[in-house]
Amino acid sequence: MDRLQDSAWQYVAEVLHAEDLPMVAAHALVDGHDSPALRELAGLSRRSDAAEVRELYVQALDELDVHLPDEETAGRRLLVSLAFGLAQGELSPKGVADRLSMAVAAHTQEETQFLSIAADYSEWIGPDDLTGWEHDLQTAAHTLAASTDLAPAPSYQVCGVTD
Repeated sequence: MDRLQDSAWQYVAEVLHAEDLPMVAAHALVDGHDSPALRELAGLSRRSDAAEVRELYVQALDELDVHLPDEETAGRRLLVSLAFGLAQGELSPKGVADRLSMAVAAHTQEETQFLSIAADYSEWIGPDDLTGWEHDLQTAAHTLAASTDLAPAPSYQVCGVTD
């Protein structure tokens, strides 16, 4: 899956914001995608009108035949990307907890287990409990990463941000 397709689920999962879409479009052009709306979007600044940016982004995806996934699929991809980010050392356990949103969705037992453990994080968790939580989350991340068919691209950056 390329960056433009990844951006579609990130957009639906609400982890990709309007101010980031012009840069997504610029990267898509560099990657070899091209359409009138994509070129126009790439030329906008981060401070452009958010509604205009979103409209151009959706139009560009349509012109390039890239479909926006449903919310459940986008939420599952977000959850899996967090698990892969943790399993590959790109995110810390706290970074995973900080990136959880209402948009995540779990479908499989492994996804549910990872989400359940990640959601147990609290800033008031004691040091002894924190170590156990981090271990359990790491284990669940590796289990999910090994079992999913929603694996991100090898050079994938988790939600556009690394720890």
